[in-house]
Amino acid sequence: MICRPGRLTWGNGESEVRVLLTTWGSRGDVEPLAGLAVALRGLGVEALVCAPPDEDFVRLLARADIPHVPLGPSVRSVVTGPKPTARDAFQLAPALVAARFETLGAVAPGCDALLATGLMPAGARDVADKLGIRYIYGSFHIFGLPSRHFAPGMRPGTPSPREETDKRVLWQQDAQRVNDLYGPALNSHRAAIGLPPVDNVRDHVFTGRPWLAADATLCPSQGMTDLDLVQTGAWILPDDRPLPDDLDAFLDAGAPPVYVGFGSMAAHAPEGVARVAIEAARAHGRRVVLASGWAGLAPVDDAGDCFVVGEVNQQALFGRVAAVVHHGGAGTTTTTARAGAPQVVVPQIADQPYWAGRVADLGIGVAHEGSTPTVDSLSAALGTALAPETRARAGAVAGTIRDDGATVAAKLLLDAAS
Repeated sequence: MICRPGRLTWGNGESEVRVLLTTWGSRGDVEPLAGLAVALRGLGVEALVCAPPDEDFVRLLARADIPHVPLGPSVRSVVTGPKPTARDAFQLAPALVAARFETLGAVAPGCDALLATGLMPAGARDVADKLGIRYIYGSFHIFGLPSRHFAPGMRPGTPSPREETDKRVLWQQDAQRVNDLYGPALNSHRAAIGLPPVDNVRDHVFTGRPWLAADATLCPSQGMTDLDLVQTGAWILPDDRPLPDDLDAFLDAGAPPVYVGFGSMAAHAPEGVARVAIEAARAHGRRVVLASGWAGLAPVDDAGDCFVVGEVNQQALFGRVAAVVHHGGAGTTTTTARAGAPQVVVPQIADQPYWAGRVADLGIGVAHEGSTPTVDSLSAALGTALAPETRARAGAVAGTIRDDGATVAAKLLLDAAS
């Protein structure tokens, strides 16, 4: 299903307002767009999602009955195997720019607004500008947005000198790295459609007024960046699926287990983390629910205290576990916090150390020191997470986490598109 010029029918009926949502990234980038699309549908707005072609995402969007157009290469093909190198990044960046101009350029005509998220969506604003439709950039965290309070994260390209500490200079150097990655391809494609060149790709993509799709308790943003943020709250996709019968029986068969999962961290999941986590949980007399994820985590023996799951309703599951051990993605952190489950965050890349720090600051869990846990270090972290006072604090904070972020954003988007 694609959006063409003029009035058209998506799904079951004709809509006065049509919105194009796009991302390229992991499940944590795709699922929020599905949540936003569902909220838009509730307002009578029809939304199309342009997202990677991975089967996991195809099934996710189909479950929500959201029209999907594949965009770019599959994410799993990029992150499975050896850790991506800087050379890989310099090949992927122009390929994604080209994919956005081609795919979005084909489906955006006739739409009223275009919202882009995920890995530096260079090319999305340019298609919107050419068509004269409203463009909005959405972020799921403040990490990566220019700030006087913190330095930029790592990005492929020429690193900043170690002795440089001026945050203003560091963010200027970050902008240059983005230009090096995306600038040549972006300006080549802009020229092809009659648009002038862009000299700061990062700020061009972000705009001066990006939307922040993160909960205010978990991600306070007031005064934290140099941009005029519109914080909507997290875009949560409702999930009413029952848990599988065998998982339900496992949960009922004993005390609440520890959940362990690293999502789509195929290339970044710590080596041997399944063994480490199982042994650490056993040290506390706890059973384990192990999410295989893209890293293919598997049990270390045939003991009956470990249950392996694939894609499952985490919203239902996390309310029934003793603690959640995870990588610190924005979505997993939010789902765990909403469930009132204590968490141990073992951050690997990007924004994950930020979420780990917030979990620790709020007292709802532990930020594991370092990205590669040992049995002793993870057992110690679990000891804190499993303490009654941590459970009580997690329960108290859960009551402050809002679940209407997608609706808030959908109403703003309807206003912007009308």
